[in-house]
Amino acid sequence: MSSEHLDIIKAIGNRISITKSVKNWVDAVKLTGRMLIEDGVVEERYIDAMIEVVEELGPYIAIAPGVAIPHARPEDGAKEIGLGILIVKDGVMFGSPNDPVYVVIAFAAKDKTSHLGILKELAELLSMPSLIDHLRNASSLKEVVEIIKTCLSMKNNSKVSTK
Repeated sequence: MSSEHLDIIKAIGNRISITKSVKNWVDAVKLTGRMLIEDGVVEERYIDAMIEVVEELGPYIAIAPGVAIPHARPEDGAKEIGLGILIVKDGVMFGSPNDPVYVVIAFAAKDKTSHLGILKELAELLSMPSLIDHLRNASSLKEVVEIIKTCLSMKNNSKVSTK
């Protein structure tokens, strides 16, 4: 596994949660943000900033069918690079054509450039056709990590074989 892959796994850490349902998208964002706060990745105000972004700009954070990536600006309280993943089995509505969202990935970056490698890797990971279904069906945190590692390995192997 490449160092990039290890970086995304490190950026996630143990910040993975699985739940059957949430009340609404705001609760989903708060739950993912709380994981980042508990690990010292962001300050409390970062959650409010993530919510404000959606309220001001709309649900553009629902970037693909079944997945949303709430985030805010580094100056809104991000201390380091980190991801928090919330899997919502029943889905949550963001008011987007990509609803329902099953995988919510809070993203924090301490500056405007250091996170670009992880963001690229995340985009490649999310381009895997069945990833969201596999994550939605996961029953444990360990299983989620294994799914991600397997997808990263498959993506890495396909890069090697196409050269």
